[in-house]
Amino acid sequence: MKGVHAAIVTHFGPDLTVDHEAVASEVKWLLAEGVHGIVPNGTVGEGGSLSREERREVIETVVAAAGGAPVCAGVSAPTAEQAAVYAKDAAAAGADGAMVLPPLLYRADERELLEFFASVARATDLPLLVYNNPLGSGSDLEPELLATLAREVPMISAFKETSGDARRIAELVNLCPDLDVLVGGDDWALEGLCAGAVGWVSGVADVLPAQSVRLFDLCTAGELASARELYAELLPLARLDMKPKLVQYFKAALDELGIGGGSCRPPRLPLTESELEEVRRAVARFSPAQAHG
Repeated sequence: MKGVHAAIVTHFGPDLTVDHEAVASEVKWLLAEGVHGIVPNGTVGEGGSLSREERREVIETVVAAAGGAPVCAGVSAPTAEQAAVYAKDAAAAGADGAMVLPPLLYRADERELLEFFASVARATDLPLLVYNNPLGSGSDLEPELLATLAREVPMISAFKETSGDARRIAELVNLCPDLDVLVGGDDWALEGLCAGAVGWVSGVADVLPAQSVRLFDLCTAGELASARELYAELLPLARLDMKPKLVQYFKAALDELGIGGGSCRPPRLPLTESELEEVRRAVARFSPAQAHG
């Protein structure tokens, strides 16, 4: 999980069925722009609105388009049984890993969390990327708890940390030096990468992939002055990542740059005019040519 992994949007046609041709084109473009891996069926990918069959078909499309690049599929669900089914399907579809939140709709305690992740791990040979997103899941997996999960569940190989507290990256790196720690929030990517994260699961990379990879490279090389300058340009868009309408925002940004994002499935509705103006301001300095690197 080293590098920049694009948490891709799922494209839909006019009837809101999955547009697999557009998904494949998206993946090929992102990889051509230098992105290191693809994460389908996550929050940005509207995984919660996809049926089991659609989830599997999206992964099959992504794997075929990725041409061997790493694919880590979202498998989050309210129960371990459901997440395990999605993980099995992801493996059958050719994914390289599975990204999983704590159980949705229920705030589990430590004992229950251990059993939840262990149950998912027992169901698949895929390595697990444990995704901490307190706002998205209702549960906050603090570093000590994540370290406990990693000790008890050997299939856990990586953490996606999205609490918004960059201090946790350094703590996780120290507690779990053998695991990949990834930044999960776009508006603290520079802080997280400089604190020791080896990767970044990014929505901004959907829109500005070459710039996102450049930021990662600058941080890795310790060229912080240049990294801060680039980061300042990305932040207006990156700050939209931590809002409930992040999917609409990123799809609208793709539309604004002529790349194509399209509609979301309900309950997500189109952005208001004031929200669209916020997107326009965020990408105003980037022309379509600049979005392509």
